[in-house]
Amino acid sequence: MQYINVVIDNKSTHTDTFFTYAAPDEVTKGARLTVPFGTRKKPVDAYCVGTGAEISIDPAKIKEISSVDPDRSLNPEMIDTAVWMRKRYGIRYIDAIKMFAAPGKREPKHKEPQHGITVNDPGYELSEDQQVAADKITDAIRNNTFRAFLIKGVTNSGKTEVYMRAAEQALALGKTAIVLLPEIALAEQVRKRFEDRFGKGSVATLHSRLSKSAKHGEWLRIRRGEAKIVIGARTSVFAPIDNIGAVIIDEEHESTFKSDHTPKYETVDIAYRRAREYNAVLVLGSATPSVVSYYRASSGVYELIEMNRRIGDSIMPELEIVDMRKETLAGNTSVISRQLAEEMDASLRKKEQVILFLNRRGFSTQILCPDCGYRMTCPDCGITLTYHKSAGAAVCHYCGRKFALPDKCPDCGNKFIKYVGAGTEKVEETVKSIWPDANVARFDLDTATSSEDASTVIEDFQAGKTDILVGTQILAKGLDFRNVGLVGVINADVSLNIPDYRSSERTYQLITQVAGRAGRAGGSSRVLIQTYDPESDVLHEAARGDYESFYEAELLHRNIMNYPPYSDIIAVGLVSDSQDEAMQMAESFRERLLSLRSAPKDARIMKPRLDERRTDGKARAMFIIKAPQGSRGGYVREYMEFRDKLTESKSKCFIEIDINPYSTF
Repeated sequence: MQYINVVIDNKSTHTDTFFTYAAPDEVTKGARLTVPFGTRKKPVDAYCVGTGAEISIDPAKIKEISSVDPDRSLNPEMIDTAVWMRKRYGIRYIDAIKMFAAPGKREPKHKEPQHGITVNDPGYELSEDQQVAADKITDAIRNNTFRAFLIKGVTNSGKTEVYMRAAEQALALGKTAIVLLPEIALAEQVRKRFEDRFGKGSVATLHSRLSKSAKHGEWLRIRRGEAKIVIGARTSVFAPIDNIGAVIIDEEHESTFKSDHTPKYETVDIAYRRAREYNAVLVLGSATPSVVSYYRASSGVYELIEMNRRIGDSIMPELEIVDMRKETLAGNTSVISRQLAEEMDASLRKKEQVILFLNRRGFSTQILCPDCGYRMTCPDCGITLTYHKSAGAAVCHYCGRKFALPDKCPDCGNKFIKYVGAGTEKVEETVKSIWPDANVARFDLDTATSSEDASTVIEDFQAGKTDILVGTQILAKGLDFRNVGLVGVINADVSLNIPDYRSSERTYQLITQVAGRAGRAGGSSRVLIQTYDPESDVLHEAARGDYESFYEAELLHRNIMNYPPYSDIIAVGLVSDSQDEAMQMAESFRERLLSLRSAPKDARIMKPRLDERRTDGKARAMFIIKAPQGSRGGYVREYMEFRDKLTESKSKCFIEIDINPYSTF
């Protein structure tokens, strides 16, 4: 008999600590247990987080565990990573552990495992750039040495094949691999390629659109060691897999790799730690690396690998900026410029496909009264509502609520309500009216509501059934289209003018990535960037494909403003039924941080303000901390202490933080 520490499967902050129990000697760290707890009549679920615990009380007072579930247990590395997550992000133990845990409670019917690993010959030789990248990565895997690589490879340079060679090397040594993609639709596309190479039995998928039973079945296949490669979106970084040889994150710059739901975490952080624990390789890939990742490469944290040439006959497209101010002066009020219309005509005549990109879904982006200036906003979130013509409603893109369209202004009674701005729905309608004989499809969150819908749109376009594809940023995430001769960026200013320090970075990435869908089958191709700000340095850098100039300018700006990578941005929120209490507690916590003797001198702590986006009727006061590199741990500890005091005092106010969020106010 031994004494172990466990974490109770309970989301209450009151139980966010270790509890000691007696257990048989064969119980190990990671074991899923049931234990007696408090006054509850039935045992509760728990996880062993440590063995060999020392006790300072009468052993007779220590309860013994009730049972062990070996099929749903974790391993020590997963528990250690979860404990580390609590310290790094200020989340609860159980929230971190449950990211690794088996979903659901029903045991799916066990299928006989498909034994053996099939490695099919890809049928072609690697390019010079691919070979150099593959050799560096596979050498590290063979040497059982942790190394982190950043592949900066232009679109269609063959990064996916390099990933497959890394996975092949890992499997050859009896190891496993995790491959992460920014979107489920893209993950499904890549999964099929891996299944063709390694066999269906070797590949598993984990993502949020799987049913609970399907997800549970995949989890068990992974945990039993039947599946050696896991492919999915960001939550697949928590795959319950042993003996990892490679963790690969494609399109590493994408914001979807940052979780903005509880628990809030950064996928790259988790991947880095898990790879290091197994002496595995971490491979990050992108044509447009995030500023933070490229800075880490320049600082020696990552090893930079460049792939600057496309594979085969593929040629980079020509990019040109179109001044939409001239279109307005010429009387063209359409979302399609005259030059873009001419180029679309030419491409369609040549039987080439066209992509039109606009990072705004819906029909009109604002509903306004031209007389009094009234703007229709979500009463819960405070953000502007978007008119969706197909739904016949005004939709909040933050909380998803739909509202009836007004027949008159609710403020002044004016009956002439104006619909301003354009989304993908309006672009689709405009295109269909100009090119009635073309097959037009739309690809955004409204049309790709399931993985099946997304796959259908992608497959139809790849098969040439669609002539013109209109879509949002989902188009810019690594999809492989072979016959695109023209890409039109409808309004490049959409992402450039958002109030976020990453707006320039996001604009450069979106333009470069969506432009990369063109010219993959060889021959000339064009990208037209429509903008009302044609003098923008970022747009010109994107048009030239000049990442280095963009990076140097952006890094200088962030250094001056103390933004990442020179700091961590910590968003703090105090939530209460009362606005006064929320603001009072936010001020109290801010004053506590300002009074810390250990606080770095160059830290900046902004004044609190009310967040109008709260959707549940509660008040939320929020402020921002710019924490210099290396100081975030101290702020996280202060947050957890303040949180615990609120809990002990039974306050109705609670505190939350988000480190390096992609949206704040």
